[in-house]
Amino acid sequence: MTRQADTFYNTVLKSMILAFKRIIKTGFVNFWRNGFVSTSSVVVMSITLFVIGSLIFVNEMLDSSLNLLKDKVDINAYFTIDAPEESILAVQSTLEQLDEVEKVTYISREEAEVRFRERHKDKEIEIQALNELGTNPLLASLSIKAKDPSYYERINNFLQSDESTVSKDGVPIVAKVNFNDNKTAIEKLQKVIKGIETFGLAVSIVLIVVSIVIVFNTIRMTIYISREEISVMRLVGASDAYIRGPFVFAGIMTGLISATITLVAFYPLAIWLGPGTQEFFGDFNLFVYYTQNFGKMFLIIMSSGAFLGALSSFLAVKKYLRI
Repeated sequence: MTRQADTFYNTVLKSMILAFKRIIKTGFVNFWRNGFVSTSSVVVMSITLFVIGSLIFVNEMLDSSLNLLKDKVDINAYFTIDAPEESILAVQSTLEQLDEVEKVTYISREEAEVRFRERHKDKEIEIQALNELGTNPLLASLSIKAKDPSYYERINNFLQSDESTVSKDGVPIVAKVNFNDNKTAIEKLQKVIKGIETFGLAVSIVLIVVSIVIVFNTIRMTIYISREEISVMRLVGASDAYIRGPFVFAGIMTGLISATITLVAFYPLAIWLGPGTQEFFGDFNLFVYYTQNFGKMFLIIMSSGAFLGALSSFLAVKKYLRI
């Protein structure tokens, strides 16, 4: 009984392997036999994958630009002129423990004076006025950067109410927080970020959907040429999987060839656009990003190509399986 079962399973396994080989072989034949249509499918699929890859690049460039804008926005807490340095450092330590805070920089009164003189070195009146005072009128401060612009209001509320900002005598040591001065800029930045993210998502969805429809229709044209062959195979009793398999495999071939073309095309394009993207988008260099993230791009483009080719073929051949 066991020997019979083993024989049965071996026979089934061999049949499955043979069917798989036939599907692969037929898929190759279908792809190369329909040379012009297959080439058209590859061209359309390459454009589609190029769009998908470009959307990834654009998204990264926008993120880089937004990060530059975020870096230019901060709030400063100015301390009273007699606030002890250890008290200011204690406030800094407390702020750094907040989840909303990314970075806190302490600027002493002496450093504030050095920065003032450097910033106004070409303005004799301001420098002369500072010299005539005889003492340093500038206040020590903490420059605070939040992880997200929406967190600045919470940080401002913390500075106005936390016990670390009050001296032992119960007197506030924070003279001023310039949150209200920067509030308009922060709110505008939040709107810009939200608008860009929403617009980018909408454009991405539209382009991807349009690309998928074009790919589907192109591959359907390839299968249309073989409609009579499909009908004959269906009539002689071939299973849906056996009929559909070669076309799905040909679709995967189309996707993988297109993905390879796309990845190769991106390389010289990234070299050409790299300096320009770094000039307009700060630290973002397209060529550096592409080479450093090639593994991720390879996986995304290749898997997208194979998936789109297989799915489009699967759906397109479905029409001709109904007899």
